[in-house]
Amino acid sequence: MGQLWLITLLTICLASQRGLAQTRASVEKPTKIPRKGLIDTTEVGSPSSLTFTASTDQRFFFFNDTRNERDRLTPISVYGVRAGFLFPPRHERAGFKGGRTASFKAGVGFYFLNQDIDQPGLLPNTRASITRRLRYGTVYYERYFLRRKSFEISMPLEIGFGTSKYERNDVESNDYILARGNFVPVGVGITAAYQFPSIRWFTPIHWFGLNMLIGYRYILKKDIPESQINYNGFYVSVGPSFFLENMTADIKRWRKRHQQRKARKAN
Repeated sequence: MGQLWLITLLTICLASQRGLAQTRASVEKPTKIPRKGLIDTTEVGSPSSLTFTASTDQRFFFFNDTRNERDRLTPISVYGVRAGFLFPPRHERAGFKGGRTASFKAGVGFYFLNQDIDQPGLLPNTRASITRRLRYGTVYYERYFLRRKSFEISMPLEIGFGTSKYERNDVESNDYILARGNFVPVGVGITAAYQFPSIRWFTPIHWFGLNMLIGYRYILKKDIPESQINYNGFYVSVGPSFFLENMTADIKRWRKRHQQRKARKAN
């Protein structure tokens, strides 16, 4: 972590010195055109207007109704995707440095779960194993507390609406659907993300990074009130991350550079 802060500090210092040099050049003599292949990474992730962003979102939930033979919570994998927009800050914030100035992001998400449960009595009058199928959507608001060139910390808040279906695992049964319901989940968490630094000869590496999320989900409305089903509990997520906004910023910059080259050739 100490090395990361040192790298960030050096990057900020170099960017400041470069900015002063460019200002001096504009006063004393015409500014030179940057060398071919030089990439200004300070513009990446710095939207002056709304910027679209999307990502996969796999989480491990600890439902209070899912335990092992030792009565310990068992993680359940829930898969999903999120899409939304990055919003630029209206006021200067000291925690945003290195060109990554988005104040918050907001959007929607969709998640699904197929879980086999071998727990008699989870639903009324059931003794055999069953399959739980959850489908739910959310709207989220994620405020950034810290956003540096390669590191960020944020707090996502979300609320959603979902449907559930419980089926018998006995294929010989004609009445295989045991219960259906609707539920309303809310959640809050803390996210820390790190994006890989840009390499001069391979810029796309900074489209990727690592993401860690920890939070708690509470159900405002249960799907099957008379059952022992309980979706309340903590959730965690650790894995690779893809920064769509970095990719779109690079594409815009490459297109702009290509147009400038065509204009110079035409002249």
